[in-house]
Amino acid sequence: MNKQNYQRILEQTLANIEDAVNKGGTVPTLLLHSCCAPCSSYVLEYLSDYFRITVFYYNPNIYPEQEYAMRVKEQQEFIRRFPAKYPISFVEGDYDTQRFYAIAKGLETIPEGGERCFRCYELRLREAGELAHARGFDYFTTTLSISPLKNAEKLNEIGTRIGEELGVTYLQSDFKKKNGYKRSTELSKEYGMYRQDYCGCIYSYRERHS
Repeated sequence: MNKQNYQRILEQTLANIEDAVNKGGTVPTLLLHSCCAPCSSYVLEYLSDYFRITVFYYNPNIYPEQEYAMRVKEQQEFIRRFPAKYPISFVEGDYDTQRFYAIAKGLETIPEGGERCFRCYELRLREAGELAHARGFDYFTTTLSISPLKNAEKLNEIGTRIGEELGVTYLQSDFKKKNGYKRSTELSKEYGMYRQDYCGCIYSYRERHS
């Protein structure tokens, strides 16, 4: 089976949205799950001309709590400073770490990028999808695919499945394409952002600092 070109799919979706808005349609709403401010920077720059965006910060995987608090603050500060075409809103999810440890149980020693990470994708995308459905958003997606360490194919597979279950459209994408990751590092420097050196969970922290 041929791999999907998620960047091409995204570009077609955005072209359709732009055409509809130019013909008098309303600007669609997007719930954007964000893993951190640096990763969200390019995604917001890219998508904010097409959507009214609400950033959903739901990351119960992050360790320790001080790191979590720092990343939340950085996300809010970036949104405040970023000159978007349409106002960007912010919603913080619950920092319910026990949900993450429950899905990671038995997979603690698996290297980053494996089944534990896929379950973490599912946890966060499902929470985003449920919120998007409850609040009537047109689309939902995540910034996670901007990282070279994240599996865009798996993210899109999970997000699309959840969207179909809940009746809300998952915006298929691979934000690392078109130098997205490189642009996020440039924006991080431009805005003086704190940029972490590990994904976020205790397992990635140990792996990176062992």
